[in-house]
Amino acid sequence: MRDDDDFEDERDFDDEDDSVEAKVWQWLLLINPGDEEAALLQFNTYREAVADGDDDEPVEVVGRVIDWRAGFMVAEDDLRALVQAIDELAARWNLSIDWDGDPDDDDFFDAADAGTLLGIAYDRLAESGYTLWVRETDDDSHAGWITLSRDNEPMRELATALHINLRLGSDAG
Repeated sequence: MRDDDDFEDERDFDDEDDSVEAKVWQWLLLINPGDEEAALLQFNTYREAVADGDDDEPVEVVGRVIDWRAGFMVAEDDLRALVQAIDELAARWNLSIDWDGDPDDDDFFDAADAGTLLGIAYDRLAESGYTLWVRETDDDSHAGWITLSRDNEPMRELATALHINLRLGSDAG
């Protein structure tokens, strides 16, 4: 179980800076709770990509920057990679997910689907004060990240501001 005192309550958000870059920075802080250094590294990589002419939507650029570091994007039918990605992200906070079965067993995936797995991960993370988010993608892949549950409202606000179609992991099925 995590202790709320492990993370700062105050955010260094600049409410007056309404730029996309400022919103991306806020987003990276939310998906890297307690690890401003990781957020800064990802932000610098985002800025370099934009400076190099990457004119994709911010969510697409950030999605590539955070993949397997603070977020995931896996093919629709790759359930094994989905479980591995979420497990790796949860491990950043010393959390492990009880998947209601053994993901190392090939039979585990025979009866599983992405919506069910995302719902299980959402429920298990919520027990420890975290929220699993998923976003709509153009190619039916599964993409998302994890935040502290207390940051749900700021995440929703940023998603709206950045035109991200965002859902809770429990609503992915």
